[in-house]
Amino acid sequence: MAQNDIAYPVNYSVTFPDRPLDRFSSFFRILFIIPIAVVLGFLSQVDYGGDFGYGFWYGFWVSGAAIGVLFIPTLLMILFREKYPRWWYDWNFNILKFAYRVESYLLLLRDEYPSTDEDQEVQVELPYPDVSKELNRYLPLVKWLLAIPHYIVLIFLWIGVIVAAVIAWFSILFTGEYPRSLHEYIVGVQRWSLRVEAYAFILTTDRYPPFQLDP
Repeated sequence: MAQNDIAYPVNYSVTFPDRPLDRFSSFFRILFIIPIAVVLGFLSQVDYGGDFGYGFWYGFWVSGAAIGVLFIPTLLMILFREKYPRWWYDWNFNILKFAYRVESYLLLLRDEYPSTDEDQEVQVELPYPDVSKELNRYLPLVKWLLAIPHYIVLIFLWIGVIVAAVIAWFSILFTGEYPRSLHEYIVGVQRWSLRVEAYAFILTTDRYPPFQLDP
């Protein structure tokens, strides 16, 4: 089977709400998110000591917490030892999932308050790599550069996400419903961003991310 026919190893989904969303929490979402965003912000500082610079294409700073100071150590371990320490992966993976729960809450995709440890209705798939068999030890040196076309596309896609989220906000206030097409679009952009992040910065796969919103 050709590699392109194999499902991409990194995936993401948010369960579409099967009930009316809470209008009150949606209206004040920008205020309700502050406490959990502060928690994520402190973890972000601990994780990599500040803005790592890739957030310009991401759209929302909360996802930046997932990259971590472990990017450089992981690159060096893969390059010189062909190893990806499991606890480094676990740290990045759990911060990443937390960041996406906060981001999904901000984007009104769900109205459950983001948990610090439970997956809730936000699913992130990021398999632990077998470095010696699945990763090229030299590729991490240039992955961030190879991903530049994705950054450019994602800038425009995230502008669309902001517009879609504003439209969804009004829809929830008046009808209690999140338009499914907007939900699918926003989740698709998040999925695309996650795959680029996993490829270029978390370094869990060498498969180049597809230019697509679909799973």
